[in-house]
Amino acid sequence: MSGFSKFGALAPKTKNVIVAGGLTAFVFGVYFYTMRAVGGSDELQVAIDKFENEKRKEEAKAT
Repeated sequence: MSGFSKFGALAPKTKNVIVAGGLTAFVFGVYFYTMRAVGGSDELQVAIDKFENEKRKEEAKAT
């Protein structure tokens, strides 16, 4: 708990900067983690392309 007592000795503006920096780092970390997890696979685009190809084939047969 000695780390928190040193934090209390800091000026209010300095505390705000430390908290803001920690929150900003957390938010960017979550953002980049999420973008990497979501962008890792392109399954939806593959499914859309497959559907469009099948649709074109059906239209070609109909004409």
